[in-house]
Parts: sequence; C-alpha cells; structure tokens
Amino acid sequence: MKESIILDKYIEDFLNYLKYERKLSDNTYASYRYNLIKISNYFKSENLINLTEDDIRTFLYNCQENSKSKAHYLTVLKSFYNYLIDEEIIKINPCTNIKMPKIEKRLPKFLTEKEVDSLLNIPLTHPIDYRNKAMLELLYATGIRISELLNLTMANYNIEDESIKVMGKGSKERIIPLSEITMKYLNLYLNEYRNFILKEKQSDYIFINYTGKKMSRQGFFKILKQICQKSGINKEISPHVLRHSFATHLLNNGADLRIIQELLGHENISTTEIYSHISKEKIIEDYKKHPHYKK
Repeated sequence: MKESIILDKYIEDFLNYLKYERKLSDNTYASYRYNLIKISNYFKSENLINLTEDDIRTFLYNCQENSKSKAHYLTVLKSFYNYLIDEEIIKINPCTNIKMPKIEKRLPKFLTEKEVDSLLNIPLTHPIDYRNKAMLELLYATGIRISELLNLTMANYNIEDESIKVMGKGSKERIIPLSEITMKYLNLYLNEYRNFILKEKQSDYIFINYTGKKMSRQGFFKILKQICQKSGINKEISPHVLRHSFATHLLNNGADLRIIQELLGHENISTTEIYSHISKEKIIEDYKKHPHYKK
C-alpha cells in the first residue's frame, strides 16, 4: 500500500497550475512533483515559502546527486517562487542570485550503421516478430521518441501520403515521411499480424502487447534488450539511442541540420547541433585509424 503524501497548500496549488493551466506533460509534471516532495522532506516542517537564498544553497550543496539533477531542483524552485510572486504571496524569488550548476555535456550514444543492420535483422517466425520489426524500423527510420511511437494510433498513419502524424513535446504535431522499407514492414504487420495479436479485442493503438493493450515503455525496453542480446550487440541500448543513430547517420550522409531539427521535433536548432559534434568526433576517430596518422 502506497503511503499518502500530504503536500503544503502552496505546493499543491502550484502543481495544479502546472497541470491544468500550463498543461505540462505527465512526465514533466511528475518530475516537478517528485522534486518538490524531496525538497520538502529535506526541510521537514519548514514551509518552502519561508526559505532563504542560504537555505537553498545549503540544500544544493548537501544534495548527493549530479549537477544535472541539482540544476533541475533549482529550475523547479525558481518556477515555484515565480508562481508565488505572480500570486502575490511573496515578493522576492530567493533563487534569483543562485547560478545554475555547470552540467558536463556528453555526446549522445549511437549505433554504427552496421550495428543497426544487425539489430534490424530479426528472424520473422511469429506475429510478435513482425510487430517488433515494424517498431524498430519505424523508430530508426523516423527518429521519433519512444513515447511518440507507443502513442501512435491507426488515425496517425496516412498510407496514401506514406507518412505518420506525431504528437511531440508541448502538444506540437509534426508529419514525418516514411521510407519504402518502413512502409513494407509496417503494412505487413498491420495487414497480416496485428489482428492475430489482438485476437477479438479492439484497440486504436498501432502497437499492442499480447493482451491486446497499448505497448508499454517497460515492455518495449524488455523486447529491445532481448533483441540486442540475440543480435550480439553488447552496448547499452535504449530507444533514444536509435533516435540518436537516426540523426547521426542522416548528418553523416549529407542531410541538412534544419531538416533533422524538423524531423526530430526540436524547438531549438542548438539541441540538434550536438549531432554535428558527433560527426566531428567520428571524423577524428577515423582519421586516427588511418596508417598515415602514425607516420
């Protein structure tokens, strides 16, 4: 039985504001709530509206988490106090003079084209295999997020235009074209094997599990891990690695960064630019392997 958590009135009001007025995604809302609960537990009986700049600095200093997590705590607190200022509950944001922790930028992991070929080379012997093949082909060929993949419904697939409509972050829609090979395996799954998995049940979602319900993130992670093991890929792979692989391979093959930005659904080009760093790293790595490098 889960322990019920009683939140401070101001925190509860702020969370309701995020959920119903700001309309944050479920994941973002949950992360804000989780962070505010952790901060409240740290200060115990002390009300968050009474915290000073020194209190917050002390919390961040004692927080046994990485810089990225500390930065998120600070972002949540700043947003909370700005809300309280707008509501005329407090006059000053105690986070104003606190600088964001420096976050070490890490290049995203990606697969080589050869590794992707191994991953996609699934033996097709069962209806489930055709579903898995269609999911992987779609992920790699479009670069969509796992949440976007699992939320696809039959209405999102336009077979005549050979495209899918994706609902991305911030409820922003984008249309993504599909390749011939992706269409082949998606249609094969939908036309010949999906009903076998559904049995006599009904579902609007394209990708469903053996119970006929929408495929879960946990279910897909389990499938991906099993396929990696059978393919002989020893890297730690997540659906996001396929997204990074999609963008990196496009860039390496001459695609424009703006096109990749649109396909990935990035609001800012700066987010997409990290893939140009990956390409430079790859060029340097390949150059160092050249026989003339050591001469």
